[in-house]
Amino acid sequence: MKKFIPIALAAAALVLAVGCAAEKKAESDSDFKGVYIEITQEEAKEMMKKDDGHLIVDVRRQDEYDEGHIPDAVCIPNESIGTEQPEKLPDKEQILLIYCRSGRRSKQAAQKLADIGYTNIYEFGGIIDWTGEIVTD
Repeated sequence: MKKFIPIALAAAALVLAVGCAAEKKAESDSDFKGVYIEITQEEAKEMMKKDDGHLIVDVRRQDEYDEGHIPDAVCIPNESIGTEQPEKLPDKEQILLIYCRSGRRSKQAAQKLADIGYTNIYEFGGIIDWTGEIVTD
C-alpha cells in the first residue's frame, strides 16, 4: 500500500497544477491567444441560428467545397492559412464556426487562426457527420 502513496501524491499535485494553470488563463483575454473551442455539431447548429455576425468557415479545398457545403459557409482552405491574416477574415474578434471533411483540417486551421490572434473560434468537426442542410454551387 505504501508504494501507491507517492503515485497518489504526484497525481494530486498534477491536478492542482493544471487547475491553477486553468485559473490563470482566465485572468486575462491575452492569455487566450492560441486557443480555440471544440463544440458539437448540435451546438454549432444552435449558434448558426443566432444573428450575431458569425461566419461559417469551410477549410476544405475549393473542389471539395463545390461538391457540397453548409449554407452561407465561405471557403478558406486550410493550406492557405499561414501566419498572415486571411483577407476573407478581416475581424479577429468575429465568431468563426470552422469545419472540414472529417475534423482533422478544421482543428489545424482553428489552431493556426488562434495563433495569429483570432479570439472567437469554434471548431465543430467534419461535414461527413453533418445532419443539417448541404448546398452545392
